[in-house]
Amino acid sequence: MANWPWPRRINPFFEEVKVEADEWFRSFNALSPESLKAFEKCDLGWYFSPVLLHWLTLMEHLRIGCDLMIVYFIVDEYTDVEDAERTAEIVNIIIDTLNNPYRSRPEGELILGEVIRQFWSRAIQSASPTSQRHFLDDYITYLRAVIVEAGDRDKNVTRNIQEYLSIRRGTIGAQSAFAICEFDLNLVDEVYYHPAVTELIDCVAELMLIDNDLASYNREQGTGDENHNLVTAIMFELGLDCSGVMSWAAAYHAEIEAKFINGLLKPATLDAQVKQYLNGIANWARANYCWSYEGPRYFGNKGGEIEKTRLVPLLPKASRDPNMREQNIVVADLWL
Repeated sequence: MANWPWPRRINPFFEEVKVEADEWFRSFNALSPESLKAFEKCDLGWYFSPVLLHWLTLMEHLRIGCDLMIVYFIVDEYTDVEDAERTAEIVNIIIDTLNNPYRSRPEGELILGEVIRQFWSRAIQSASPTSQRHFLDDYITYLRAVIVEAGDRDKNVTRNIQEYLSIRRGTIGAQSAFAICEFDLNLVDEVYYHPAVTELIDCVAELMLIDNDLASYNREQGTGDENHNLVTAIMFELGLDCSGVMSWAAAYHAEIEAKFINGLLKPATLDAQVKQYLNGIANWARANYCWSYEGPRYFGNKGGEIEKTRLVPLLPKASRDPNMREQNIVVADLWL
């Protein structure tokens, strides 16, 4: 991201909103005290905070964005340890919740149902109707991809690059998250699904996919979940070592960056609302990259050093207790 024109900045309201979002999540007791501590170290609100920096119209949208990042990561933690059948059951709970945000969740249901219900019932109070529809369509696509990922995990499947990317474009969840950038806009379907716009959206999602997979590979190989990662797919298909993988990924990343920036020069569909939206998601690509190195989720306390040296000490393989699920899952606290 050295040449990405959108610089690193932090929303000035981040700290205030982060406190509110963290307190909200703690109220669910969705994690053990130890895992909650590791989860909060990830500073998930920071992940989102640069996105609304320049065009924030409502602090409420910043709060919703912070809540959404928590939602993405807790769903990820819960489903990463499940098989495809149980993952599909969890997905059905989430979809039902999204379709019925004002209905009380059944007693004894997985806590994710109530987490999602509170998030979405809050979001729809200030989100434009078009952004709500786009979020639901894209988020359900993401959830369906998570089921496919679980099926691959069950069968220990390793995919080639294109097969992997076709699934990962769903499991990255970027396009549904981008809906936050249109919460105060009215991007009608004729604009949102215009080929010139969808190409630019796909470019930013692809950049985030590449950066996230490179940063998360060490954590995932250490916890036994490395098959769903671009690094593994490149090694599998091309037989490259880690250095070769990084070179391949860097070249592909540069290609996608150029495609996005050149696409912005096409004036046909870029009215003021579309430009605002695209500026938001472009900031998100920067936020994704910076958060990966400045937070401890992937590199512990050595992110700054690793960002400079590009040398990553591989973590030892950790065994996973299959009985530690749902509220008892173990969120890895990495220190390299």
